[in-house]
Amino acid sequence: MADIFDKINNLKGNKMCFGTERVRFLLDKLGSPDDDLKIIHIAGTNGKGSVAEYLTRILVAAGKRTGTFTSPAVLDNYEQFKIDANPIEPTKLSLYLDKAIESGGECTAFEIMTAGALLAFREENCEYAVLECGLGGLNDATNAVNKKVLAIISSIGLEHTEFLGNTIEEICAQKAGIVKNCPLIVNALQPPQARIFFEKMNAVFADKALKANFEDDIARFTYDGECYETSMSGNAQPYNAATAIEAAKFLRIDGKAIKEGISRAHLCGRLQIFHRQGRTYIVDGAHNPQSFGPLADMLSRFKRADVHIIFGCLADKNIDGNLALICDKAASITAVEPKSPRAMRLNKIVEACKRHFNTVTVADSITEALAKSQGTVVVCGSFTLVKEAINWIENVQ
Repeated sequence: MADIFDKINNLKGNKMCFGTERVRFLLDKLGSPDDDLKIIHIAGTNGKGSVAEYLTRILVAAGKRTGTFTSPAVLDNYEQFKIDANPIEPTKLSLYLDKAIESGGECTAFEIMTAGALLAFREENCEYAVLECGLGGLNDATNAVNKKVLAIISSIGLEHTEFLGNTIEEICAQKAGIVKNCPLIVNALQPPQARIFFEKMNAVFADKALKANFEDDIARFTYDGECYETSMSGNAQPYNAATAIEAAKFLRIDGKAIKEGISRAHLCGRLQIFHRQGRTYIVDGAHNPQSFGPLADMLSRFKRADVHIIFGCLADKNIDGNLALICDKAASITAVEPKSPRAMRLNKIVEACKRHFNTVTVADSITEALAKSQGTVVVCGSFTLVKEAINWIENVQ
């Protein structure tokens, strides 16, 4: 049987196309599954996936059957569709996605997946559905749902400006489009313009006193007088966790479940650390300057001479802004072109690397780069690279 995602990616209407009308029509044809779910919708530039993971784990710890739909995929497409923090069984998920395809007409792949996810969550008797926006908010397919119990906005930054606007305020307006007669909770890790924008919306900020301490691969932090622990790496994670904590308190989840959920949270490919054969590998799907900040902070804990970076990115990314944040954290860098039709060409990646690093090498593939690398190895710039890197690292003997 052909993989369901091959079928989805070959759809006639498969292209980037914004708006909620098509997916709303599709949801109605499927019996409006979103109407039977308590929907929590998350938008933002950075940290959406982390907030979704924390909140999912909290709800599961509280005994709430929870469906979660996130993007992009890191290792495989199935990981985007979870119930109680575990991927839906592939055969079962394929049935729901096939139903969405049959009714989908000219819907795009992402619209089919959005509708299929909501159908799966209803049919599998979920109480809650945690939805992560694909791009923006106002015109994102996930915003086609009729009602929500809560809207959440993670950290805001300048990205996808060709679609969302050229200023922080314009991007905030797009993200704020997810607020539909529901309360709004906002991550406190914001530029000043974003904070002013969301304050005018009477948003609740996750900004009660927060103090964090990072030891090895664990972050311990206090928020609103309570102590928490997370294994998710990066100095932004206590802020992401605090956002989920505020959301959980609004949903009247008890404190024990909140602490348990925060401690169990885990995300693939986001500042993920591997220790293999006495070596350290760090993989991070960071792809804009704001998200490179936590990576730069982590690398400050290592000796610069021991760190080697493997880097590649997509054509629409701020490559100089990204590299500027990590160029003083590593002794060398290897340029690799991601295996994506949207990849930045290798010659442009190399040129940018030479503007920021004295020692630059080139590899034809991520596996070649990893096989030749020494010291503490960092793979960053694209989830496409991260996927290949994790597959290689996990098979190191």
